[in-house]
Amino acid sequence: MRREAQAFWLHSPGTGELRAMRLPDPGPDEVLVRTLYSGISRGTETLVFSGGVPESQYAAMRAPFQEGGFPGPVKYGYLNVGVVEAGPPALRGRTVFCLYPHQTAYVVPADAVVCVPEDVPPARAVLAGTVETAVNALWDAAPLVGDRITVVGAGMVGCCVARVAARFPGVHVQLVDADATKAAVAAALGVEFALPATAEPGRDLVVHASATSAGLQHALELLAPEGTVIELSWYGDRAVNLSLGGSFHSGRLTIRSSQVGTVSPARRGSRTFADRLALALELLRDRAFDALITDESRFEQLPDVLARLSTGDLPGLCHLITYGDRPTCSA
Repeated sequence: MRREAQAFWLHSPGTGELRAMRLPDPGPDEVLVRTLYSGISRGTETLVFSGGVPESQYAAMRAPFQEGGFPGPVKYGYLNVGVVEAGPPALRGRTVFCLYPHQTAYVVPADAVVCVPEDVPPARAVLAGTVETAVNALWDAAPLVGDRITVVGAGMVGCCVARVAARFPGVHVQLVDADATKAAVAAALGVEFALPATAEPGRDLVVHASATSAGLQHALELLAPEGTVIELSWYGDRAVNLSLGGSFHSGRLTIRSSQVGTVSPARRGSRTFADRLALALELLRDRAFDALITDESRFEQLPDVLARLSTGDLPGLCHLITYGDRPTCSA
């Protein structure tokens, strides 16, 4: 028997396709995973799909199991949940999360997968990579009991940050977005919603995730003196225009970057990447995260789905890709 899988590849900016992939036999320390679901990381993957990754960031933007290179052809993605069909006995039959692209089946080292808790639905588990980003951001931000926190940008990352931050004792979280329909998502996450014009000022901490210059400017304007903006947005090759007059210097304001590609310095000595991902999966026991999965499509529809997401024709937050029961072997 030879094992084959189907994988989504970006052929060139704006054009995706499905390709047949030959799978190797798993070695003694490897697993064969059959994919159940994958998720589209909307901001990053549409940037990749449209060819917006600057050449200077090609290395930094590589996904763990990426094949090919930017701007294409490239196999890219990192939100994948599947079932282990072959590998070490302790993992066989387990539902696992892996930072793997959109592909019907794959072989990876056993330590590249993390078991999904039994009480976390596999579809919800695709959010693990995004919740992991939120965990890292809050390790960087280090909020205190009773802080007034605003999250600017109600996309996948911003919503995950808002939900996790809201679990801190005494913290007041406000989620800000220019799209008034995001109020329903904020309610499902248990946080307050505001349009930019009505956002509360005097915040101790603002997490910015709108990927716009206007959003970052507004984040600074919402800070209390000596407050901090944690910048989570990825802009690709787009310039950011920012005015640092006003209260930026007199208020001793801070803009600090946060990036999930490294473990936050606050926890780097005591937590590994696997620890951080396992924590994200534990947090996904929270049913409120279901509000972030707003659409789903079959794997076969993925080339069209990513094209429509990149042009804005498909709204929503996390777009779930379903695979169904597929055999991983073909003669």
